[in-house]
Amino acid sequence: MKGILKGILDFFSSLGLSSALLILLALLTYLGTIDQVDHGLFEAQKKYFESMVVWQQVGPLVVPLPGAYLVMVLLCVNLVLGGLVRIRKGWATVGVIVTHCGIILMMIAGLVKFKYCKEGHVTLYEGQAKSEFESYYDWELVVLEPTERGTVIEHPIEPTAVEHSKGDKGRTFDDPTLPFALQVTHYMRNCQMMPKGPMFSVDVPVVDGAFLREMPLEKETEQNVPGVYVTAIGRDGSRTDGIVWGGSNAPLRANLAGKAFGLDLRRQKFPMPFEVRLDKFTKEDHPRMAMAKVFSSDVTVRESNSTRAVKISMNEPLRDKGLVLYQASWGPSNARPGERLFSTLAVVSNPSDQWPLWSCLVIAVGLLTHFTRKLVRHVRLEGKKS
Repeated sequence: MKGILKGILDFFSSLGLSSALLILLALLTYLGTIDQVDHGLFEAQKKYFESMVVWQQVGPLVVPLPGAYLVMVLLCVNLVLGGLVRIRKGWATVGVIVTHCGIILMMIAGLVKFKYCKEGHVTLYEGQAKSEFESYYDWELVVLEPTERGTVIEHPIEPTAVEHSKGDKGRTFDDPTLPFALQVTHYMRNCQMMPKGPMFSVDVPVVDGAFLREMPLEKETEQNVPGVYVTAIGRDGSRTDGIVWGGSNAPLRANLAGKAFGLDLRRQKFPMPFEVRLDKFTKEDHPRMAMAKVFSSDVTVRESNSTRAVKISMNEPLRDKGLVLYQASWGPSNARPGERLFSTLAVVSNPSDQWPLWSCLVIAVGLLTHFTRKLVRHVRLEGKKS
């Protein structure tokens, strides 16, 4: 048993494994870069860098390759075993050990970002304020319940749950606070709502003379507009069918149990711990060109009973309460002189936001320690020779 364990330890801590993993990582980077030309950055990232296994088409064959996620996990294990556990301990290797710690911290930062990061944007016109941001890619199905006070209670269904509601069976969501269960079927990631004419047939349900036609995925993933079929099943067994499409201008309305409920398919929204109001948007164009050279947003951040003014530019983000707000874009792009513009701020919630900076500092200390020791040793040896 000891021999087997030693063999496993030798393999996972070997320099040969680390070299093979680095070569695989370079190959995946190349394949992912080529793939994004045809399928876009988002799809290439999902396929090659966020997966355990990649099924790569090579001529008529489909070859399995380890995904970058698996490669990075194995590389981290290799660094821990080879660079920390099995390395010879002493003053001669202090710098090397510290450097390996910094590299491992950076890899852990990437894992934390992958698992817990939330990304989106908030778009504001001057004078407009918001306290939530919305995702670029993920869509949630929301049941809107009216109240006697004139407000609305939102019952959201997570994007991953909606995405798995495919085919005739789909999935059923039963919220005990609602007077009905909701069956969601035929989820389409990109589709168009069309009227059903008499001259053609379709292989999906037709509701009130309309149906969803599935469309090819867009290269820019944020341009995809999803849709689903829904059936509200009342506690008395009654059924109400409908179509909820992300491109609709208003939620689907349905009278259920004496209330006018709404159903909306929208980009997933996340609350912010503060409110942001756009006071002034500034854009400076290149000379004799209609291309922005610099653009920035003067905003007021309101939290609790305090307010403060902040200027957000392309290289100066706002960092507060675990969120980072970057100046991302503006619009409309075809605005005429004097036309009202909006500012789009990219919002990132990343628990490991500053970890890469810390890891770089640790790596720098480790390398400086190691090479300083080498330099001192070289100077001493040269002094003895003279």
